[in-house]
Amino acid sequence: MAYDGTAYSGWQMQPNGTTVQGVLEKAISTLLGQEIRVTGAGRTDTGVHASYYVVHFDLPGDEKEHRSGFPDPADKQFVFKLNRFLPGDVVIYRVQQVPPEMHARFSATYRTYHYHISTVKPLFDRAYVHYLYGKLDTAEIGRCCDIILETNDFTSFSKLHSDVKTNNCRVMEAAWKTIENGYRFEIRADRFLRNMVRSLVGTLIDVGQGKLDHRDFRRIAEAKDRGKAGQSAPAHALFLVDIGYEGLKWSSPSGPLLR
Repeated sequence: MAYDGTAYSGWQMQPNGTTVQGVLEKAISTLLGQEIRVTGAGRTDTGVHASYYVVHFDLPGDEKEHRSGFPDPADKQFVFKLNRFLPGDVVIYRVQQVPPEMHARFSATYRTYHYHISTVKPLFDRAYVHYLYGKLDTAEIGRCCDIILETNDFTSFSKLHSDVKTNNCRVMEAAWKTIENGYRFEIRADRFLRNMVRSLVGTLIDVGQGKLDHRDFRRIAEAKDRGKAGQSAPAHALFLVDIGYEGLKWSSPSGPLLR
């Protein structure tokens, strides 16, 4: 599935605020005629988008009832009907049965995020890129990306008072790429902390603008203090673009994808 996060208070269900999980559960429950709870691959913050996302849900009853009561997941009509129950900013590409041990969140081996920056005032995609005037020192940012790969504890780049047991993440890729009319930050890790990518981007922008250098960035990472890092970059330019699963491979969803 994919979603435009502009109108949502993030993925996860909240008592006050519209969430992607909430509208998806309502649509599936309506279509199947029973209350369904879904589990997502991870949380995305308010205003963050996902051009590739995975959820799982279990049906009540035994396996025989599943086979008789659940529409054929290969039936395109089921996906078509489900999409009709969803708002225009959420789309389902595929529904299929998976092994019982499959878990959308805990079975994931990595997630990949992209952050988009435009150095030209955007128009039609202004809701999905961060406009930044002037060129950045990409060589110095690249040195910081190497430091990100060496870092395990990302406390300095995490939202304060998050309910997580550890702030350690294994980053497999961190790259700042120059593209036409701007830049794209790409990062892949086994897990992400709340606000982590946006605070990393905000601090890297400070480096690119000459406010900090790679030595300052290393000191910030080692300080394990969120107050030392830069401001978080705006949420609307951040996309979750890929999720990996061991032994399970989905091809890229068909149809146009956001970013």
